[in-house]
Amino acid sequence: MVGCPVIGQVVLPTSPPSLWAMLGWLPPPVPILPVMAIVLAVWYLLAVRVVRSRGRQWAWTRTASFLAGCIALAAVTGLAIDGYGYRLFSAFMFQHLTLSILVPPLLVLGAPGRLLLRSTPHRGLGRYVVIAALGGLRCRASRIVLHPGFTIPVFLLSYYGLYLSDLFDAAASSVAGHVTLQVFFLTSGMLFILPILSIGPLPVRQSNLGRFFDIFVEMPLHVFIGVILMMAPRTLTETFAQPPPDWNVDPVADQGVAGALAWSYGEPVALLTTVIFAIRWRRDEESESKKREADVERDDAELAAYNAFLRGLHQQRRPPTDVPSTANEHD
Repeated sequence: MVGCPVIGQVVLPTSPPSLWAMLGWLPPPVPILPVMAIVLAVWYLLAVRVVRSRGRQWAWTRTASFLAGCIALAAVTGLAIDGYGYRLFSAFMFQHLTLSILVPPLLVLGAPGRLLLRSTPHRGLGRYVVIAALGGLRCRASRIVLHPGFTIPVFLLSYYGLYLSDLFDAAASSVAGHVTLQVFFLTSGMLFILPILSIGPLPVRQSNLGRFFDIFVEMPLHVFIGVILMMAPRTLTETFAQPPPDWNVDPVADQGVAGALAWSYGEPVALLTTVIFAIRWRRDEESESKKREADVERDDAELAAYNAFLRGLHQQRRPPTDVPSTANEHD
């Protein structure tokens, strides 16, 4: 790391990589994301308590989903796996996939935006928080970064632009770069999944067909990069070319494991996301159908009432019918 900006001191694990070793306790030198995960979890629980204290319901499934996302975020960036991720491609790829594919849907399904609006008081300081949140959603920058024309290229960059160029080695050569990459992976995943799964307010709401197209485009992205990594005869990055000797790791074989993760990890998550989206799409269609039926029934009722009104007017305007006299007139 000579000549590179360093924040903190990296302490690499000494044990050979294994599942239990990666789940061990080894705090990162700059625990930005683990601390953020803890803060988000605490805020969410307090906000849910506020909402329920006002007599309003909040689905436990949302709470479970959001907390699961926070736990995954804290674990993948705060345990020993983060130390292995500095020199082990498979560990880093697992972090990448978790941050960009698993954590964002879990957080978004928790509906934190809706919870913020429901739990924050609309007076005093809370009023300014709500105004700032809504202003951020409605600004032009939000429209741009949540548009598929922006999110899909960013998602592509996070795989092909990094691992198939010198950009990754330049960024991953320091603690600051390592953490920055993690933040980038999480951000790119959030920007991609928000328009697809969010039930909260958004600058622009895509059609269901448009969101389905986004899912269809994203699903094969990590599959192709996985195939490239598995078939490469040599290491594609200098960062993972020389793992510590004590780890007893073949870097080319480990790169193949990273490729297998990229190929297989995202498929179940993408499939689950598609199922959730399909269920919501069906609910939207049923809701729209019921709304159309209600509109038709209301229109029919209004038309019937209008016709009855016209018949009443017509009867009022008809002249009275003379009754013929049956009496005989006598001189």
